[in-house]
Amino acid sequence: MRLKDKVAVVTGAAGGLGRMFALSLAGEGAHVAVVDVYDATPVQKEIEARGGKALALAGNVTDPVSMNSMAAEVKKQFGRIDILINNAAIYAGLKRGSFMEIDLDEWDRVMAVNVKGAFLAVRAVYPYMKAQRHGKIINIASEVFFTGSHGFAHYVTSKGGIIGLTRALAIETGSDNICVNAIAPGFTDTEASRGIADVHRYDTAKTPLQRLCQPEDLTGTAIFLASSDSDFITGQAIVVDGGRVMH
Repeated sequence: MRLKDKVAVVTGAAGGLGRMFALSLAGEGAHVAVVDVYDATPVQKEIEARGGKALALAGNVTDPVSMNSMAAEVKKQFGRIDILINNAAIYAGLKRGSFMEIDLDEWDRVMAVNVKGAFLAVRAVYPYMKAQRHGKIINIASEVFFTGSHGFAHYVTSKGGIIGLTRALAIETGSDNICVNAIAPGFTDTEASRGIADVHRYDTAKTPLQRLCQPEDLTGTAIFLASSDSDFITGQAIVVDGGRVMH
């Protein structure tokens, strides 16, 4: 097991990609804190049913008090924090529209969760990683940072912010032996994506691997970035999209 007895925090872990990340980390031996504003207890029970260790915690990534309390509880229960996957984001339910038509309150909500939320989660776990002189932070960006996406200016901008945050944090935390990287998934067949578009009509002609990204396609990269195999990689954005974007 590549992550045996490591302690991981996954935000937005009650379902979707967050659930998949949590299950994959636990499958590699990590103790996983599944954090969400929604009830993450079913994911905790799912991990435990597979023989793993997990802790479901309520946490609002836009609230620094909530994030600090979450991190303190993880430290109390598991003794350390080795890995953070910043997965929480507003994506499901967003409606496409001209940048001139985007509701300003919705813009602010997207930025608060997608960018500020990641920032606050890092600030909450950083003191523990710094004290142990080791940590892996994995931010979830998106292929759309590289391609743009019509009618999705708020989401695209937020994911660009994640790339910028990743690079800035990598520089600031490198001397603490903390690696900060990002995964940029392509359009992925999730419940959230199905609520935004007809995934069966997604054009894979421009994707060299000729298929749609599945949640399981992302977990290997997450495990790699969380493990010691990536100890000399930081500040990078790895695009996982079947080759649609090459950089």
